[in-house]
Amino acid sequence: MENLTDIQQFYKGRTVFITGGSGLMGKVLIEKLLYSCSDLEKIYMLIRSKKGRTPENRVDDMFKLPMFQRIRKETPEMMKKVVPLSGDVASPYLGLTKDQIEILTNETQIVFHFAATLRLEAKLKDAIEMNTVGTKRVLELAREMKHLVCLVHLSTAFCHVDQKELGEKVYDAPDDPHDIMRLIQWMDESAIDLITPKLLGPHPNTYTYSKRLAEKLVADEYCNIPCGIARPSIVIPAHKEPLPGWVDNLNGPVGLIVAAGKGVLRSMHCNGDYHAEVIPVDLAINAVIAFAHKLGAAPKKMKNMPVINITQSGVLPITYGEIVSKGKLISREYPFEGSVWYPDGDIRKSKFIHNLFLFFFQLLPAYFIDFLMLIFRQKRFMVRIQKRIFDGLELLQYFTTREWIFHNTNFLILFDEMSPKDKKIFPIDLLAINMEDYMKDVLLGARQYCMKEKLETLPRARMHHRMLYIIHILTVYLFYFGVFYFIYKHFEMARYYLDYVSDGIKSLPVVGNIFGAIHL
Repeated sequence: MENLTDIQQFYKGRTVFITGGSGLMGKVLIEKLLYSCSDLEKIYMLIRSKKGRTPENRVDDMFKLPMFQRIRKETPEMMKKVVPLSGDVASPYLGLTKDQIEILTNETQIVFHFAATLRLEAKLKDAIEMNTVGTKRVLELAREMKHLVCLVHLSTAFCHVDQKELGEKVYDAPDDPHDIMRLIQWMDESAIDLITPKLLGPHPNTYTYSKRLAEKLVADEYCNIPCGIARPSIVIPAHKEPLPGWVDNLNGPVGLIVAAGKGVLRSMHCNGDYHAEVIPVDLAINAVIAFAHKLGAAPKKMKNMPVINITQSGVLPITYGEIVSKGKLISREYPFEGSVWYPDGDIRKSKFIHNLFLFFFQLLPAYFIDFLMLIFRQKRFMVRIQKRIFDGLELLQYFTTREWIFHNTNFLILFDEMSPKDKKIFPIDLLAINMEDYMKDVLLGARQYCMKEKLETLPRARMHHRMLYIIHILTVYLFYFGVFYFIYKHFEMARYYLDYVSDGIKSLPVVGNIFGAIHL
């Protein structure tokens, strides 16, 4: 490659070790390194066997995904630079053999530690074992790497939930991570479950708690190895690379988009005035790649460990209410296939009103549909789906009913210090995003890559959508007509009960005196 940019030059001839490479961010990182830093030497990818597929099989499957199409088309030889290593951060020594460990310690210069369990509902033992102990094992291996230039630990902007303003610095952990790691080793799992709420404290789930402890481990290691922490906010589908709207799972906002688009999600407890802290996955990965370059190219270590908050705070502010209103308009133009009801759900600030809508417009219809399935001897599914939606909403509402301020000065400085060519190759400029176009790509990405719905089915989906709209309007008007008709038919009875209650209130001593004074 001729005329390499500063970032490309940094990766030239370097060997990279990646954990969590099979996740959304990990795959986008690998694709971007292969495409834009093609002069790198090698990428070692820690990956375990899964569902009968060996690490080699899984990597082959990964390269067949649509997101790698430009690699397959333009530089297929680059795929040979990815070397899978059978292992797991949840295993001692990462599950690696002595020979594999020796290879990594002799060859690796750059480490990206992305591996983590993202399940918010995970048990504390599982979350600590994966997110905290796993990080400790990676750091121990990195300490032995003879030519290590930098290690980037991927954290989350939400791991310090007690900080209403999160700076780009390391914060103290509520507990000593070593004490917690020892605790989960000797304590019975039922006992751990019993004390989990006390340990979590302000944390809404085990994910943010375990990631916070992991940050403390990384910070303590800064004196031994060159490392830094990258904290992206909620990661959402790609803006442009490797494909507009690329996403391969239903975690987080994408799952809500699909559930709402299918008509099974009718309400969400959320403050529409609060800002949505989200970041496209490709912008987050470009920032991580540039951050590693800054860490490794620094002439000397800084006094404090570098931390970068990869967030849109103050740059491209958008509220949940704005996202929902724009999303509704776009979803009507690009509907999902097989919607069970017209997608007219909404966010609600009041928890009480939200629960009413859940009961009347999600739970009751779900039982009715499953009842019909039972009559026609079909497999029941709606109540099970609604249960999963309820559980997901319960976990997410902590974040959608609160607002934080994420300081991202280091993120903005990182962009300012990039050369014009690097800014073009590794874009992280949030202001370049056209929100309407991007949201359309997000919806189409979820439709194509997650739900496997081809664009050719859009005309049929639109027709189905119009039919659902007519049914929806008729149902709403019939519902309100029924309510008013009931009130009309039982007006005398309602007035009788109101008079009865009024007389009862007047019989109270204090209230009776007040009414007496009014009549006088």
